[in-house]
Amino acid sequence: MNTLPPIQHKQAELLRHKNMNAKKSSARRGILALLLVLLLGGAYFAWEPIKGFWFPAVPAELADPYVCIPTGSSFEDVVKILKQGDFVRDEVNFRWLADQMKYKKDKMRTGRFEIEPGWTNRELIQHLRNGEQAPVKVVLNNERLTEEVAGKASRFIESDSLALLAVFQDKNFLQELGYSEETLLTAFIPNTYEMYWNTDPKTFVNKMVKEHAAFWDKNNRREKAKALGMTEKEVYTLASIVERETNANSEKATIAGVYLNRLRIGMKLQADPTSVFATRDFGTRRVTEYHTSFDSPFNTYVYKGLPPGPISMASIPSIDAVLNAENHKYLYFCAKPDESGTHAFAETFAAHKVNAQRFQAYVRKNRM
Repeated sequence: MNTLPPIQHKQAELLRHKNMNAKKSSARRGILALLLVLLLGGAYFAWEPIKGFWFPAVPAELADPYVCIPTGSSFEDVVKILKQGDFVRDEVNFRWLADQMKYKKDKMRTGRFEIEPGWTNRELIQHLRNGEQAPVKVVLNNERLTEEVAGKASRFIESDSLALLAVFQDKNFLQELGYSEETLLTAFIPNTYEMYWNTDPKTFVNKMVKEHAAFWDKNNRREKAKALGMTEKEVYTLASIVERETNANSEKATIAGVYLNRLRIGMKLQADPTSVFATRDFGTRRVTEYHTSFDSPFNTYVYKGLPPGPISMASIPSIDAVLNAENHKYLYFCAKPDESGTHAFAETFAAHKVNAQRFQAYVRKNRM
């Protein structure tokens, strides 16, 4: 039974309706807020792939279009490298898309990649995940020692010089390839080689051995070596001496002929560059008795025949000079008394002494 007066009853009814309307308004606002959140969230998730798939992310101009991702890199390492190289500016979108494209791995793909300016993040990720690596050009010149080869190669590939040198000195590995520490240098032909930046040390050596074989397969080089009664390593070793005797390609075949003549008659090669190599006194300007009397199997003033391995990398002209050596009777040569850097040749020691005296007089006169 309603005991409230009519006026109070009406007021209570109005209050009840007001509360109900407030609750309905609050519910509507909640629903609208939820719809707004869902709409914004949907827009965000719709916008991220739109950005990543259709809008350029990589800048239109790059200081360096190549990125190197080292072996063992994590996803965070890759992001850092890409940011440092200015390849990624929208990191949020890159990370989101990398997750969607399953690019993020425990072990990220490594190597050197060329990045195109104006790529989208999708194109960037796709290339880093599946694209071809950009090879590097490894330039080897006339290094004297395997240590120098290791140092030179490490400028172009990921492996450092110590890792390369460790493999260069791995006797078991070298033996499997048919080399020793003394003969390994014969595998390196001065040239420019294309390989991947993340080439590891053993792969590097195998690549050099393969290139070495390809070199000897050309121009009847193997046949010419056999005609001389020499192995490929012996030809290379003699070529390394020729390499260090002269810079003039025009006389290399003549000098090679001198040394071949000495080998045929059992005469010591008496090559100055071998005594310098034996002492490692590479900065000397004059060969003295200290050099020529130094006891080392590489010193051809002390021991007959070829040294146990090359004293330097030998250039292609020097190798071919041995294989195509001049047929003559010269047994001696010395520098000419001029600035040509070439040599005077002689068949007899008496004639050689005359040439040597002329050069010595020239040196004294010019105080060289």
